[in-house]
Amino acid sequence: MIKKTLVTVLAVGLVAGLLFGRDALSYLKTGARRVSDGVQESVPTSFQIDRARQMVSDLTPVIEEAMHVIAKEEVALEQLDEHIALAEKNSNKLQGEIMHLQSDLTSGKSVFRYASRTYDRSDVERSLESKFARYKVDDETLASLRDMRDARVANLMAAREKYSGMVSAQKKLETDIKCLEAKEQLVAVAQATCELPFDDSELARAKKLITDIRTSLDVKARIANADIDVVPEIQLDPEESGEITQKVASYFNLPSEEGTEVAAVSLHE
Repeated sequence: MIKKTLVTVLAVGLVAGLLFGRDALSYLKTGARRVSDGVQESVPTSFQIDRARQMVSDLTPVIEEAMHVIAKEEVALEQLDEHIALAEKNSNKLQGEIMHLQSDLTSGKSVFRYASRTYDRSDVERSLESKFARYKVDDETLASLRDMRDARVANLMAAREKYSGMVSAQKKLETDIKCLEAKEQLVAVAQATCELPFDDSELARAKKLITDIRTSLDVKARIANADIDVVPEIQLDPEESGEITQKVASYFNLPSEEGTEVAAVSLHE
């Protein structure tokens, strides 16, 4: 199976080289990138969100392991502090003994008495030399322990900051995933709304019916107002009498009928 796949790949590469020459590699890269992009676009969003959630969940063991390492380092630092405190106590005690012997030797005495026992000057000098050598070694060891403690404290602080950053980052990623889920649901609702076969013809007919009813009521109201009996007014002056021709002539300032007849007789004469 592997041999067949290799042969196929070589054959495709050879054909591409023959067809496109130097540009074959560019064509192959472009084609591979398009295939990869197409595969990624075909993956459902819900699957990608589940994948992201799983990746964030996989951070929990790493964070717990970091917390365990920090706890162990804190315990080790406490033990180191106790060791340093004890070393400092012993060093201070040894320094006090050295100062005591140094003071006795500089007093000019030749015989010394310590703890009910008597020592000559040479015994005290040897003891002072031994104690002083041990003190110098202990002092160097104590300095190294302090440097070690300072370095481990700095590392512990850095580890705590990193741990805090990892916890904050995980919480933020969890919040981001929840936001993505909510957004995905909104998009799904919007797509479902767009795809619903909603028939709005009934809505249009209902609107038209309401408009027709409103128009009909308006018309009936106007007709009802027009049918109201008008109360007749009482005429105080007598009605004017006369022919319509006289009224027209009077309104337009035309000659009267008598003047018209006179004019007609004059024309006949």
